[in-house]
Amino acid sequence: MKKWLTKRRRWLLVFLGLMGLGLWWFTGHDQRLYQTPLARVEAVHTLNTTKTQDQFENQDQEVTQRLRLRLLNGRQAGKTFEINNQYVKSMGLNQAYRVGDEVFLTQLQTAHRPYRATLGDRKRDRAVIMLFWLVTALLLLTLGRAGGFALLSVLINSVGLGLAIELDLKFQSWNAFWLFASLAVLFAFSSLSLVLGWSKKMVATLVATFLGTATAVGISYLLLQMTGERGVYYESMQYVTQIPRPLFLAETLLGSLGAVMDEATDIIATLFELTTLNPAIGVRELFLSGRNVGKSIMGPLVNVLFLIFMADTFPSALLYLKNGNSLAYTFNMNMSLGMVQSLVSGIGIVLTVPLVSCFAALLLGRRKVK
Repeated sequence: MKKWLTKRRRWLLVFLGLMGLGLWWFTGHDQRLYQTPLARVEAVHTLNTTKTQDQFENQDQEVTQRLRLRLLNGRQAGKTFEINNQYVKSMGLNQAYRVGDEVFLTQLQTAHRPYRATLGDRKRDRAVIMLFWLVTALLLLTLGRAGGFALLSVLINSVGLGLAIELDLKFQSWNAFWLFASLAVLFAFSSLSLVLGWSKKMVATLVATFLGTATAVGISYLLLQMTGERGVYYESMQYVTQIPRPLFLAETLLGSLGAVMDEATDIIATLFELTTLNPAIGVRELFLSGRNVGKSIMGPLVNVLFLIFMADTFPSALLYLKNGNSLAYTFNMNMSLGMVQSLVSGIGIVLTVPLVSCFAALLLGRRKVK
């Protein structure tokens, strides 16, 4: 058995460990890099606690805290002042603070004593950066070069998504669907070319991904047109400042693309392993094997997507129900769009199985016949 802890991996472990320590130290001393006023909670005193109950008999407790804050940046860095913080135990719209928390401040007034300010959100860059470091370390240690390419594809896709959002915000007259559809092509091409490399495996996966996603979105669009989009409540998309329908279709396209690409990659990888173990395997056997693999992963993949879409709306659905809304109204305003997206992704997952199996069987079969 090949030794896992090679000399290269030992140096990689040392490098990643030093990087983690450096990032931990940096995120604890980067307060002066922020332009928004930032303060650390030095002391917390609970002034009073009051029980509350609304018209729907929802019970809660309202707590008033007295916080002593020390400014960490700006001209007044090092100065301390006290401020009250009110929150409810459910912490739906506000939150409690503890000693050591770093919090952003808005409307800070330091011209006269006592200082006045409004509490903002916590400073959470350390948690985010350390999670990113942990994912990077696991990818590099477990997958090596392939993990590095996977991480690079994620970074490229993140930059592409950011640019697409900037373009959508700047040119709101554009059709957002076609903008993000172009982004989906970039996502698929960059991810597969980096992870699989330039090969027949990559071509088969890319073509099957495009056909499966396009067919699923096309069929779903035709069905929505035939039914007059009844039951699709675009108005439930909150905080949308442009036409919500193209944005919903774009969101559906990107979600379906990820599911289809995942399934296609699994099937292609399995079929290539089969051709390595049995070079004499025929086209029909490859197609049937790919279909069997698709059957085994199709069900779990559909359920995972359904849970992701529905779990995202679960907290808001509970809020609607706790405030006296009916189950039907709660579903329409919170979960109906997620259900539609799950169904569209399910169509793409089902169609991808025969498509990717056919492409892989034809490509590999032709090579073996020659």
